[in-house]
Amino acid sequence: MSTTTTATAVTPLTTADAEILITAARRAAEAAGVTVSVTVLDAGGHLLAFRRDDRAVLISGETSTRKAYTALQLDAPTADLVELVKPDGPFHSLPTALDRPLLFIAGGVPVHRGGRLIGAIGVGGGAPEQDHGFATTALEELSR
Repeated sequence: MSTTTTATAVTPLTTADAEILITAARRAAEAAGVTVSVTVLDAGGHLLAFRRDDRAVLISGETSTRKAYTALQLDAPTADLVELVKPDGPFHSLPTALDRPLLFIAGGVPVHRGGRLIGAIGVGGGAPEQDHGFATTALEELSR
């Protein structure tokens, strides 16, 4: 007797989804008086959308992208990973062990659909807690 497993198709993250994420994150940042950069990556880690506010610090573009990449690769919000890479943490050598653009600062959040990882959003430019809040607000908007 054989059993058949049926895989449920999950719609990948689209450019329309990415625009919703970027708009919602920027709207939340603007309401807080913060200028930011927002990066959205697809499940393969490829850039799907990016936006930097005119007055955002230049490095925010790089940090938003690295936060999104880190959240995607580890399938966890970067805010949840900060303690793990401190000198006494179990993954303290991870940031330097890999030749990858990982950044363990709050502001990166994975995006799931149907229980599957489909991408990530990263926000940079505000305080880490603010960036995390802007990213999670964007996810809430996408899930509506």
